[in-house]
Amino acid sequence: MKAYSLDFREKIIDVYFTEHVSVRKLAKRFGVSKSFVETLLKRLRETGDILPKPHGGGPQPKLNAEQLKLVKALVDADNDATLDELRDRLAAETSILMSRSSMGRIVQKLELTRKKKRCMRPRLRA
Repeated sequence: MKAYSLDFREKIIDVYFTEHVSVRKLAKRFGVSKSFVETLLKRLRETGDILPKPHGGGPQPKLNAEQLKLVKALVDADNDATLDELRDRLAAETSILMSRSSMGRIVQKLELTRKKKRCMRPRLRA
């Protein structure tokens, strides 16, 4: 979700100080949550600023570039392996534990295909 614009934040602050409206009515009037208005006013009191905080990033990737190359090598060596098997082999070589879905996302990120070998029964003729 995007942060509210600075112009919008300034309008809320202006109305709060000029009309002396309650936080609840102010939130309803502008279609925002009460907690947003409270946080905005608190930030104004404490820092004198109403700019949105910068994005804090996200979780760090579980594997570095070298380990991603290892996953690629594991898939290239045995493209018939399941995600569980790939995960177990990676754990044996690097001691990194992860879920099957995490391994699936890594394989997708590397744009690797894991084509299964066709297993067909020989046709019986009578």
